[in-house]
Amino acid sequence: MESLPDRFIIRSVQGRWIVDSRGIPTIEVEVKTGGGRGRAAAPAGASRGSYEAVELRDGNNRFGGKGVSKAVSVVNNIIAPRLKGLDSRRQRLIDIVLCKLDGTPNKSRLGGNTIVATSLAVAKAAANTIGVELFEYLGGPGAYVIPVPFLNIINGGVHAGNELSFQEFMIVPVGFDTFSDALAASLEVYMKLKSILKTRYGASAVNVGDEGGFAPPLRENREALTLLVDAIREAGYTEDSIVLAIDAAASQFYRDGKYLVDGKELDTDAFLEYYLDLVNEFPIKSIEDPFHEDEYSLFAKLTQKLRQRNILVVGDDLYVTNLSRLLKGIEMRASTAILVKVNQVGTLSETIDVVHAAFNAGMRAIISHRSGETEDTSIAHLAVGLRTGIIKAGAPARGERTAKYNELLRIEEALSGEAVYPGWNVFRIGYPITGQRLLQGGTY
Repeated sequence: MESLPDRFIIRSVQGRWIVDSRGIPTIEVEVKTGGGRGRAAAPAGASRGSYEAVELRDGNNRFGGKGVSKAVSVVNNIIAPRLKGLDSRRQRLIDIVLCKLDGTPNKSRLGGNTIVATSLAVAKAAANTIGVELFEYLGGPGAYVIPVPFLNIINGGVHAGNELSFQEFMIVPVGFDTFSDALAASLEVYMKLKSILKTRYGASAVNVGDEGGFAPPLRENREALTLLVDAIREAGYTEDSIVLAIDAAASQFYRDGKYLVDGKELDTDAFLEYYLDLVNEFPIKSIEDPFHEDEYSLFAKLTQKLRQRNILVVGDDLYVTNLSRLLKGIEMRASTAILVKVNQVGTLSETIDVVHAAFNAGMRAIISHRSGETEDTSIAHLAVGLRTGIIKAGAPARGERTAKYNELLRIEEALSGEAVYPGWNVFRIGYPITGQRLLQGGTY
């Protein structure tokens, strides 16, 4: 009979290739301990920040160079021998081992995709060995906050084939008491939007983009925002219960100091005024990546103007889940929120450090998917386990997106009457997400 510690010892680490939501190979890692197992897959982004962890791809003719046979080999021949025999509960030690094996600042030797799948698989294996869900393993008794979803229901930018400059147009259901009620209302808006698009633009307008949102033939951002407001109202809701969020992904349409928006070139001052006009016209409560990824001072200027209105300014490409870049942003008061993507940094431990640093600065942390996803539901558990209160997982369509929402429904049910849905509190900057003081330290 095995002793209790032996049950947690890593017995095997196996890499394999699977298919992501864009029909491109990605890597999945399975870790087995003496008493359990865990499996995790690496997502992939289309809109990638310049400073995020580098994927390891084959680079040959097969799959257009996007194969992952090298990554699978790294797991099976380099990582597996080093992790076998280690205690799966020692997550930070294992993540340090992975980082040292790689030895580069951007995970370019072993690959950020290889490392993230391994790191998450270890955590899942440890949780499974104990006999608890991942969210419980990460958060313990404090894991009871079900996140508010930011649902990307109109796709633009590199996620779609239309002329919209902004990448994501999202609805945010805040005026509800439970996640299940909030998701149900979002489904109604999504269905109503589909009907409106077919009526106004024809059947082809309801084709969907990478993240499950519709990709209608629109040219101007205001058109998309107007459609969202119309869908919300025709579904029977108002901005008291459902508001809007946008991901500009501005680095994607930045050229030589100018931003190409709605077919026009805007300098930085004009572009900042453009945002201020939008928040005055529409119930927008969050703006992600409003400027180029190196423009900390412009982020700070917009943050200063919007903070008192409880409108989040979110850094994604600005931070790429990188602690040193986040600390610079905190020092410059560049934003009030950070988008958190585990595969941008590579390991679970580094991700947790970034979330805690954001909390300590009074910022919101938003757990996020990528445009190239799998059925892996890890981010649903991270959002609950780390008590971030917000998640981005795409539209309520396509299996790789609905997998996350369905998992949150199961978690809410498992928590029974103890689950808390934070609603409007996620936008009340400087205030706790729930009745408990979840944020540590000061705010700015």
